[in-house]
Amino acid sequence: MGIDTAMHLLRPGAAWEISNNQFTRWEDERPCPTIEEVYETIDKIKAFEDSIKTIYTSKQLEEMGVKQQELEEALGDN
Repeated sequence: MGIDTAMHLLRPGAAWEISNNQFTRWEDERPCPTIEEVYETIDKIKAFEDSIKTIYTSKQLEEMGVKQQELEEALGDN
């Protein structure tokens, strides 16, 4: 989850680009959100996701573990 998801919620259909936490392109009749609004929305999305009691199957947990291991190896965190 990230900026794309937050922007879709804040300004659905807007055309935009962002670089270094600054909007470099804004093509929409509505006002451009601030970067603070974007990050506040991301925090709300994360809080909502964390509040859901998701139950995974054993196979899903195993696959997620493999993906996490691959990520750690790629980042050199092992």
